[in-house]
Amino acid sequence: MRTITSGLIVCGLACLPLTAQNGGGNISDQAFVDLAAQTDMTEAHLGQMAQETASSQQVKDYASMLVTDHTADYKKLSGVATKAGLTVPKGLNPQHEKMIAPFEKLKGKAFDARYIKEMVMGHETAIAAYEKESRDGQNPDLKTYATEALPILHKHADAAKDLRKSKSS
Repeated sequence: MRTITSGLIVCGLACLPLTAQNGGGNISDQAFVDLAAQTDMTEAHLGQMAQETASSQQVKDYASMLVTDHTADYKKLSGVATKAGLTVPKGLNPQHEKMIAPFEKLKGKAFDARYIKEMVMGHETAIAAYEKESRDGQNPDLKTYATEALPILHKHADAAKDLRKSKSS
């Protein structure tokens, strides 16, 4: 229970850039780039862990999809952000490293359950951020990027929810 609580606190801290507002009540494009890059790197890293650690082939297949999609997305984000004159994080920040740490102690079905739960929550958070950027972002290229990324994030969230259903039955 303590691990879950600390994980939720870390997730909340990681989402703080989303709540930072500037003059027009919008999140800044830089805050969005930071969040999107951290999300991509975290999802790819956890996906690699899941491919090695998960007990279910369904979870491993899902993880493989995330590694491929989030690695490609990070490259796309990097190009758009660089063109906009924004800085793209090159490594995980301490909050996201802390999010990954509990997974290093899990194996098999315990890993699967935690991973699926985190993927549902993480993708729902990402979807909200991408929707907000697609509406309120200042840079037109970043707004287009966010809009185009949403179907993939929805696909990931739906697949995680399907996994959760299949594992709970």
